[in-house]
Amino acid sequence: MAIRIHNTLSREKEVFEPADPGRVTMYVCGPTVYNFAHIGNARPAVVFDVFWRVLKRRFAQVIYARNITDVEDKINQAALDEGVPIDVVNARYTKAYHEDMGALGVAAPTLEPRVTEHIPQIIEMIGRLVERGNAYEADGHVLFNVPSFEAYGALSGRNRDEMIAGARVEVAPYKTDPADFVLWKPSDETQPGWESPWGPNNGRGRPGWHIECSAMAETQLGETIDIHGGGLDLTFPHHENELAQSTCAHGGAVFARYWMHNGFVNMESEKMSKSLGNVLLVRELLEQAPGEAIRFALLSAHYRQPLNWSAAGLREAKRTLDRLYGTLRSLGDVAAEASDEAVPAAFAAALEDDLNTPQAISELHALAAQANKASDVGERAKLKAALLSAGGLLGVLQADPEAWLQHAGGGDAVGAEAIEAQIAARAAARKSKDFAEADRIRDELAAEGVELEDGPGGTTWRRAG
Repeated sequence: MAIRIHNTLSREKEVFEPADPGRVTMYVCGPTVYNFAHIGNARPAVVFDVFWRVLKRRFAQVIYARNITDVEDKINQAALDEGVPIDVVNARYTKAYHEDMGALGVAAPTLEPRVTEHIPQIIEMIGRLVERGNAYEADGHVLFNVPSFEAYGALSGRNRDEMIAGARVEVAPYKTDPADFVLWKPSDETQPGWESPWGPNNGRGRPGWHIECSAMAETQLGETIDIHGGGLDLTFPHHENELAQSTCAHGGAVFARYWMHNGFVNMESEKMSKSLGNVLLVRELLEQAPGEAIRFALLSAHYRQPLNWSAAGLREAKRTLDRLYGTLRSLGDVAAEASDEAVPAAFAAALEDDLNTPQAISELHALAAQANKASDVGERAKLKAALLSAGGLLGVLQADPEAWLQHAGGGDAVGAEAIEAQIAARAAARKSKDFAEADRIRDELAAEGVELEDGPGGTTWRRAG
């Protein structure tokens, strides 16, 4: 079965056919490092991490670039507000982003280009656009000439009035068209800047946001890339502008063969926004639940659909993982290892059909149900390998089951040794037929958030999610 993905540009689900099957390329817009990552920032990181895993099963080399935007006016403002150098802000929030995404099981991409490392390439690309008549200098700025690219608007499907309003463009007197956008702008002494051919003071300035990704993608992956991804909010104006300037800079060559966009994350059915005060940071969530549960919750809805984030949804994700890990623990008597060959066909087919994670999770439940009923050693080993392999593609079920089930999500009211002692006391009470005492111990542990499970091999325990 071929991998199929929904291409934002064609608005259709298409068979994925890379330009070179021996070298698949994917570029995803990463963070602008001026604050901690919120749950909306985490969704594309998790989604494209899973898609990268899916691609690597089929292709020998998949080069995944996810950038760091470390030159941007929000960073400048954050540094100014704190009274610290811009480098301090960049370093702090880049480190925090890596920590938070790592806690969610997001692997480091193949490449992580930074804007500050690509200034010469950005200036060179802008120069090409100016030479070809697709950009012009005005009042120390360089702007992209939107009317010079006839296909502008094809990606977002917006008409001209919607694009001008949606881009929130500055109606500046130096623009020849209201839709034109900045490629290069002058910097004052408080802002980062580099010499360029445009403007006063040796052209000291900095790049606009959109040209940064175009130059980094070209430098790291080539003129034409297979997949360009990011959040739905980037479709316009960021990706629309990238598409226009890259196509023009490359003499009309296709910039990205497929465009993928994940949907928004809403908070308790409301759009997440600073004005509503409902922005939820990843590191705040990590105080409430394991990173794997947060990841699982992010994958519970199809990536292209809105995800309604809620505390109840996160608790359910944790409980679901508890049950799956419980199945793996019950399979502890058989040996099995994860492998590509062990991934069930139905599970792989779900992920290869436009990354249908809800269907893939349904297949996980079916595997667990089979494993819970299986008695044959060979079948149990096969199902364990299938669970581990399928979980690995989603980035879950890779922890030690016993450690997971005994994990304290929010403070250890009762230590493991004390719990084991209570279980031993309960077993002794049951043996002497003192069932009232046995029930008291169970209830006491339950009040401390510890659940007991009696089985043929004895009593096991876990902390409630």
